Formats: sequence, C-alpha cells, structure tokens
Amino acid sequence: MKRTLISLSLALALLVPGIAATAQKPTEDVTVCRGPYQPSWESLAKWECPEWFKDAKFGIWAHWGPQCQAEDGDWYARFMYYSGSGQNKWHVSHFGDPSVYGLKELIRDWKAEAWNPEELVALYKSVGARYFFTLGQHHDNFDLWRSPYQEWNSVNMGPKRDIVGEWAAACKKYDLPMGISMHGSHTWTWLEPSQNFDGNLTREDGAGQWWEGYDPQELYAQRHEHSTGWEKSGSIHGQWNWNGGASLPSEAYKRKFLNRVLQCINDYRPQMLYFDDTVLPFYGCDDEVGLRILQHYYNTFADKDGTAPVVPMGKILEAQHKRAMLWDVERGVPDHIQADYWQTCTCIGEWHYNQAVYAQNRYKSAGQVISMLVDIVSKNGNLLLSVPIKGNGTIDEREREVLSGIKEWLDQNGVSIYGTRPWKTFGEGPLAESVNPMTAQGFNENIKYSSADVRYVQGKDGTVYATIMRWPDAQTFMFKAFGERSEFYSGNVSQVQLLGYGDVTFVHTYDGLRVFMPNERVNKIAPVFAITFE
Repeated sequence: MKRTLISLSLALALLVPGIAATAQKPTEDVTVCRGPYQPSWESLAKWECPEWFKDAKFGIWAHWGPQCQAEDGDWYARFMYYSGSGQNKWHVSHFGDPSVYGLKELIRDWKAEAWNPEELVALYKSVGARYFFTLGQHHDNFDLWRSPYQEWNSVNMGPKRDIVGEWAAACKKYDLPMGISMHGSHTWTWLEPSQNFDGNLTREDGAGQWWEGYDPQELYAQRHEHSTGWEKSGSIHGQWNWNGGASLPSEAYKRKFLNRVLQCINDYRPQMLYFDDTVLPFYGCDDEVGLRILQHYYNTFADKDGTAPVVPMGKILEAQHKRAMLWDVERGVPDHIQADYWQTCTCIGEWHYNQAVYAQNRYKSAGQVISMLVDIVSKNGNLLLSVPIKGNGTIDEREREVLSGIKEWLDQNGVSIYGTRPWKTFGEGPLAESVNPMTAQGFNENIKYSSADVRYVQGKDGTVYATIMRWPDAQTFMFKAFGERSEFYSGNVSQVQLLGYGDVTFVHTYDGLRVFMPNERVNKIAPVFAITFE
C-alpha cells in the first residue's frame, strides 16, 4: 500500500504544473521486504552468485550524470569547489565563481539533449556486452530517476527525464540485464568544499531564484561540522570508512539514503546493484543500513527455494562479506584465481567524460580492454567497462573505434569468454609467476602483457581455451601446462584449433604442447587456441 500511495503522488505531480518542485517527500519509510534473508552476514551468506552472471563475463557501464556537463573529468562536483585545483580553475574560466554558479546550476544546465538510450544499448549489446549498468546517483547526490525521496532528481530538473527508467526500457527491449550503481552515501563528506561557496544555502535562500521551492540541503547536505584531515591534499580516501577525522552522517541522512535505494529497487528491479563503498553504504559507522539493503534486495527477488538471482557488489571485502555479496575491484586485477566469483570495474578513460582525454587520445585501446577481460575471466571474474558519455548524451568517435575493436575480437573469440570457467591454472609466463599487489580497492591495472604470457579457461564441454596475450613472432609456441611433466597435465591432446582459422598442426610432448602458427594473423589483438583431449 505504501508504494501505491507514493506512485499516486508522483502521478499527480506530473499532471499538475509546479507540483514536482514543491511536493513534499513521503512521510513514511519504504518497508524492508521480509523473507528468508535477515540483516546479518550469517543469514546473507545463503546468497550465491547466479550462474547467469558467471556466464555473462562482460558488461558496459554508463557512468553518466550532471558532472559530465563540464566534460572535465572525475570528481568534478567536489574539486570545482577546491580552490586552486585544476577543475576549480576550469570551472571559474568556463562557468564563473562557484558561489554563484555551483553544482545546482550545473544540474540545471545539463539537458542531455542528444541522448538516445536505445541506440547506445543496441550498440553495447552488438559489441558483446552481456549486461549493462547505469549510474543511479554519484557522490553529487543527484538521483537519476523519478525519486520521491530526493527532490533533486533528473525528472524534476536538468534533462527532466527518467534516466534510469529510460535505460531500463532500452535494456528490456534488447534483453540485457540492468544494474544500478549507488554512490551517494559519501556526499556528506565529499561535498564539504562547497561549504565555502553555495553548500550551506537553504530553501529560504531560494526566494526569487530559479531553484525556488527546492532545498539545497537536500542536495548538498552540508549543514554539519566539517571533517578534519584532508584540507591540504583534498583527498578523503583515508576517511572512506568513516574514520580518520570524518564528520559522521546524521540519522536523517542515512534514513534518506536507505529510502532512496529501497524505492529504486522496488520501482526499477535492477538485477545488479553496485555500491561505491568499502563493503556497503555507511560501513564503519552504521553497518545496519547496508545489511537492511541486502536483506530487502534478496528477499524482493527470492524464489520459493530462497535463491536470489541478483548481484550486489562492493569494494574491499573480507572473507565473510565475499560469501554474501560480490567483490568488486576498481581498476585492477588480482594476481591469482579467486575462489569466490568477483568483478573488475574500469574505464577506457576517466569515469566522467573529459575533453582532455579525448584530445590527447588517452583512451584504453581495444587490445588493452581485451587483455584485461581475458586475464580477469581466467581468474574467475567479470569485467564491467565504463565508456564515458559526453554531457549531451553521446559518445565520441574515438570511443566508438575502441568499441569496434572489442566487437571484432569478441565476434571471433567470444566462445573462449562467455560461459567459461577457470581451468586448473589461470595461466603461465612471466606475469603468472610475478606478484602484482593491489592498492586499497585495486589500482594495479597497468599490466604489460606480452607474447610470453598465456591465459587459460575451460568451456562447459571440457574444451580448454588458451589465449596468448600478444601475437608471438616465432613460427611455433609451446604451452607448458599440457606437458606430462606439468602438474596440470590432462591427457593426450586430440585436436588444436585456432579460433577464426581452423585446425593447426601440433606436437604433444613430455614438455608441453607445441603449436605451429599460421602465416597470417586472424585478428589484431591476441590468438586463441581451442584444445580438446582424447
């Protein structure tokens, strides 16, 4: 009944001009769905990563919101207020003083006038993505859906479109599972630089302004004591777990965030949820919020057997957390196979669109993306790739070129990616024998793959796929893992095929499997061999 009342109020807001800007938030909280899952790590550990997600392997993410309007890169809504920073200088030169033209004006002027979600989702699926993510809200606290618990949303202002809803409709049309990423728990500290500009404005200050009727504190949330410890550097990574001098969020702030996420789950039914948090929102200062979100999420989708075929993900997880949700690694790759299924999230450029990255041609190449994908899949993971979107809702021609290269390789070699599982070993070569530690949630992705590095996976029919990470120059190549002397020896090899080419000559010896390379290269990135056994 509560959800019905909320829906009726939203319908009225659409029919009557002006109501959306002045409508009050719902006075009731969203009811947490009851069922087999309880808000404890022990109970939530009944969850298992669904097979559909393990089969999918590759997703594309639209990390797109009002900060992309500036087209000046990541964390813009924070550093536009940080005096002396590059983004502050950009902001002043392009938009003016942030006390006059602040985040709220950036939102107002973000129109997304050229955005065509159907065209983009169709493109992403054609490239080879098996799932899609939209931004729900970033640390800027602006909800990209019809959000009754956050008046600062994309239906009320800016594009005046239901961004999440339109992405969802496109995903339904093209049969792509959709996820939503939630980053807004950190706004409390993340927007603190705005306190020196327009971050402390209130509803009363809006008289006669374009935002009259809206409360800036619903967006900025800055009527609180400033955190300590990051003033000189601007970095708040040490406070991501709500320690190190972080100002702690109020109960009202946490309650609002919880209601927003639960309502979004109820109305849009995402098959995946991404939290840009250590473990879950407010973990470290209030574990209950995140546990209640997982409880609601799993119970909402649970079948009669208690199976919840959905995937929530968070960062820097410990063993007990990995049993209850998916571990996400940001811009990095573990250096060995993981027992629990996991995911890397990365971007071909910066998370938010940056004109400089385009102008300087600093996007990841298709080869870099494919190398990461192959490496990640060999270690029991998925790759979620962000393709930055310009403020107007389009992607540029260089990004389309990268996507075209990914598509070309996957069209030929997708059988070695989709539906596969780790083999006895993930690989061999210099990188397989080295250590590549991660920093915090990842950040070790600048890996120099070579023609001496191999990655293995196994198909459901028992075929082993061996990818040489770069085309070798020699006429033959030795896979050591198949030799009788190897601990991974699997019996006599009956056939070797190069995907995109066909059968190749091979010699199976005590030392390994030697294959003879064809004279021509059948793709621009990496050869994949399908190996079957007697």
